Amino acid sequence: MEIAKFVFNPIQENTYVLWDETSECVIVDAGMYGAEEERVLDDFITKRKLHPVLAVNTHGHFDHTFGIAWLKNRFGIPFALSSADTFLLDTGKQGGSIFGIKTRPVPEPDIDLSKETEIRFGNTALQIIPTPGHTPGGVCLYEPNEKRLLTGDTLFRESIGRTDLAGGCYPDLMRSIVDRIIPLGDETAVFPGHGDSTDIGHETLYNPFIVEVLNNEVSYKN
Repeated sequence: MEIAKFVFNPIQENTYVLWDETSECVIVDAGMYGAEEERVLDDFITKRKLHPVLAVNTHGHFDHTFGIAWLKNRFGIPFALSSADTFLLDTGKQGGSIFGIKTRPVPEPDIDLSKETEIRFGNTALQIIPTPGHTPGGVCLYEPNEKRLLTGDTLFRESIGRTDLAGGCYPDLMRSIVDRIIPLGDETAVFPGHGDSTDIGHETLYNPFIVEVLNNEVSYKN
């Protein structure tokens, strides 16, 4: 599986294109904001002769969904999101206004990730790992053969997703990280929704939010 990262929109969100030897691809967290960023993604897909089959989101925040309507119109592909996060599609306008960003309507999801255990494209299967906390319906996408994990806003390099927005919950987030992400192993590469890539081994050593929990300095249990 190949991965390409694009940093889009004023929030500097990471959009990923994943593809394999079949040339089928999925777009994860499509954050393109405006015609220029749409053109950048379109050119990448066209030049590599990729065939998009799905737009999938790790969660429903507005900075990760700017490009969904364009993708569906351009390629006619379905949109996958957990139903627990669909309320965020309706509140995106208010969220954008906090940052002075104009948002646009996001289509309703075609696929409910809360009812799926994996997504497939070409010869590749990505496991869907529910990771609530940043949002109620947050998920991570895991490719087990090469141990690569797309974490959205659940886990960042030396940080974690914020939990002070609608539906956020710190204990849930830390349970997701400690119980579901860390057991994937130190060598697992992490591709987050913002910032640089990392791996689980690095985070267990240098992520202060994780270290304080692993050292029993802070409890994440209700």
